[in-house]
Formats: sequence, C-alpha cells, structure tokens
Amino acid sequence: MRKLAVIAIMGTAILSMASFQSCKRDDPTSTEFIADNTTFANFHSWSLDATNHGPSPSLGIAHAGNDTSVTRKVYFKNGQARVNGTYPIGTVIVKHSTNPAGTVNEITGMVKRGNGFNPTTGNWEWFMLNPDGTIATDGSGIAMRGGAAMMGGMCNSCHGGASSKDFTFSK
Repeated sequence: MRKLAVIAIMGTAILSMASFQSCKRDDPTSTEFIADNTTFANFHSWSLDATNHGPSPSLGIAHAGNDTSVTRKVYFKNGQARVNGTYPIGTVIVKHSTNPAGTVNEITGMVKRGNGFNPTTGNWEWFMLNPDGTIATDGSGIAMRGGAAMMGGMCNSCHGGASSKDFTFSK
C-alpha cells in the first residue's frame, strides 16, 4: 500500500512538471518564451506603433535604412509596453520594410525570449520572416533566427545602442 502511494505521488509530480513545460511557450509569465511559426501570424493586425519613411542613417543597410523610398512599420503584439523599464518575456515585435517599387519587402521580428538566451541584448531573439509571418529559412532549410551566435551579431550590435530602452527603438 505504501509503495502504491509513493508511485501515485511521483506520477502526480511528473504530470505536473510535464504540464508546466508544455505551457512554457504560450505563457509570457514563464521564464522562457520560444517563438514558433504561429507567433508572428497576422502581425499586420497588431498595434502599429511606428511608421518611418525614407533613409535612416542609424540603420545603415539594415532594414533598408539607406533607401529613400522605404517605409518601415513596427508592430507590437498586444500593444505591449515596458514594465518598469523592460519588456516582459513573451513580448513580440515585427518590423516590415517595403517600398513602392516592390524591391524591398523585408520582415523582421524580435521576441523577448528570456532565460539567459541572449544576455548581451536583454534576452531578445531575432528573426527573418516570410510575408505570412512564418519564420524564414535559408537555402538549406535552417530557420533564420537566433541570438548573438547567429544573425544576432548584426542585430546585437545595432540594438545594443538602445540598451536604455530595452534594446528597442520604436517605443
């Protein structure tokens, strides 16, 4: 009888841990938020928090910052704002850069991932996105996402200049 009680308690503990882990991605109050192909869906319907036209010397070539015809729109999922100076884990931001000629259609995203993922820039993860909001892949099928070790080198260096605003420029 005692063995049965111990097994029941251990089984309950294991199920509780598995349940907590499975909710991690969807719960922005957890210690880590891992974006997937549904995270950026319908980003055009989110809160439009900034629209910038023309060149931006601070961007260089990033986000077509050297193109006089580009419009950059920045969307925040759920209109998220900073809380005590930083964005909460699970914050999702998309920048869509376009021009009338159709030669620029760049969609990038950033997610406050947390859990020490990219501590140099406040635990943000960077993304290249497809027009439908799914995470883009390179020629070999590898998702175009990452922190400092991947495309984050460029993203980290630029966004590092906005450390006082939790590494964002728009809000």
